[in-house]
Amino acid sequence: MSKWLIIWCILFGYTSTYSQSQKTGQIGLFYDHMDQYCKEKVVTTDFCKAVDFHRSRKRDSCYIYAGRALEIVKNQEQQDILHYIQGVSAIKKKLYTKALQNMNSISEDFKFSGLKNHKLGEIHLVLENYDQSIQYYKKWLDQHIGTKDEVFLKTAYHNLGVSYLHKKEFDTTEKYFSKELALIKEKDTFFVIVTKMELANAYYSQYRDEEAIALFKESYRLATLFHDIELKQNTAKNMAVVEKNRKRYQESVAYYIEYGKWKDSIWNRDKIWELTEKDKQLAIAQKEQEIQLQDEKIKRQKTQRNGLIIGSSLLLLFIGILGYFYKLLIGKKKLITEQKEQLDIANTTKDYLFSVVSHDLRSPVNALKRQHEKLLDHIAEKDLLGIKKTTDTAITLTESTSHLLNNVLHWSLEQSEQLFFEPETYPLKPILEHVISDYEYLATTKDIILNTTLDASILATVDKESLKIVLRNILDNAIKYTKNKGKITITSGNHATDKCYIEIKDTGAGIPPEILAKINSLHDITTDKIDRSKGVGLGLLLCHTLIKKNNGQILFDSEPGKGTTIKIVLPKGID
Repeated sequence: MSKWLIIWCILFGYTSTYSQSQKTGQIGLFYDHMDQYCKEKVVTTDFCKAVDFHRSRKRDSCYIYAGRALEIVKNQEQQDILHYIQGVSAIKKKLYTKALQNMNSISEDFKFSGLKNHKLGEIHLVLENYDQSIQYYKKWLDQHIGTKDEVFLKTAYHNLGVSYLHKKEFDTTEKYFSKELALIKEKDTFFVIVTKMELANAYYSQYRDEEAIALFKESYRLATLFHDIELKQNTAKNMAVVEKNRKRYQESVAYYIEYGKWKDSIWNRDKIWELTEKDKQLAIAQKEQEIQLQDEKIKRQKTQRNGLIIGSSLLLLFIGILGYFYKLLIGKKKLITEQKEQLDIANTTKDYLFSVVSHDLRSPVNALKRQHEKLLDHIAEKDLLGIKKTTDTAITLTESTSHLLNNVLHWSLEQSEQLFFEPETYPLKPILEHVISDYEYLATTKDIILNTTLDASILATVDKESLKIVLRNILDNAIKYTKNKGKITITSGNHATDKCYIEIKDTGAGIPPEILAKINSLHDITTDKIDRSKGVGLGLLLCHTLIKKNNGQILFDSEPGKGTTIKIVLPKGID
């Protein structure tokens, strides 16, 4: 192994160790600044989540939420913060090119430009852009003259030393490693060992062997007393290479053996190694005696054994190939089965949707045709009252047809898993008020009174858009089947400690008992078992499906001639 390979073996371990240092100094101020944004509630939820994940070092989550927040945030300083924490996460995920893009996207006016320059130095060092790394670390040092933040300062000195070492500017390398060593406390054994090894590498590359070997030996001695296994391995390996270059092969072999023991074991492998060596020596001695006494017999045994090994190997290879192709066959069969099941579901859904369209669209389309014929007659007779009445009826039929088509679209999207669904915690009252406002005009045309009693404190964990689809279906049916001058009451409240409810009660025609029983049995029904002749429409099936998907329950209670009450029970949200 060349002298340069010794340096490469331990170059970057130290950088990552510094990166995991405690969050004080500049980082502490940075966190205080981000926390202030969240306390004042002037940023998005995704911004604060990204900050929390950054603090708890959940790099994947921080990376994702920072990216989501960047799509929304317009404030320059907030964008700079998000670019920084996403860049740090990218470094930890070893996405150095992405990290470089993040840091370069930060504006020149960034309040914490020192943190940015420090990370840019680290990124360029990993990417082997040593001149740029030196530039950014020196810029950081100029910004923080007299700083007491030793963690950042030691990192800067160390990485400057590494950069100059790669540039073979050894005097400058020695200067920065010496500065770093002066900052390291005696009790920080890990940092002492690694820095002395780096300094030894610098000496060794200049062929200042005497100074280098002294530091290698000291690092090795300290490592033997320290608990870090990786350091024990690296120092032993360095000593093995040094002794080999000095042509002291016996000592080199001893260090290599020690390196191997540390690599293969953690605590008590030394004893196992010694026992293995003794067993090996005994087996070799016995084998030599057998060779001397039965040389010919052993040759035959070797021939038979080799034949057996070759035959067994070929057999195992053949079995492995068969197993591989069998696994491929099983995988293809499973894929075909899954595709067939999906196709069956798609065909069932398609047949059901065709049934809905052919059954439910026929009547309103024929009715619209009749209304247009009436409208022509009224126009010919110049009957303004008749024209208005016919037009209102046609509008009502059009809205009903549009509602049906919306249900067909939503059902198709839900069955093909294309309906976007993301439950979150929302206040329930604004969702209800938004849907109710869409139906106020339709209720007014029939002189129907809409009464609401909504609890503003209720939070629900739901997918907002799918809940609106359910509410629109229920309100549309309530208005459709409630006579003129009727009444619809909407209330919300607590159902249990972890549940809330929405109740919609009308004074309409009600539902016959046999149809009501069919509706309440929709919880586990599928499209292939629906009997449309019994009054089960697509809208009610869609309501049951979406409420079930929201981990809720929908209950129907009705009495013919007196009206219908529909109760929706949903999971309660946590503030």
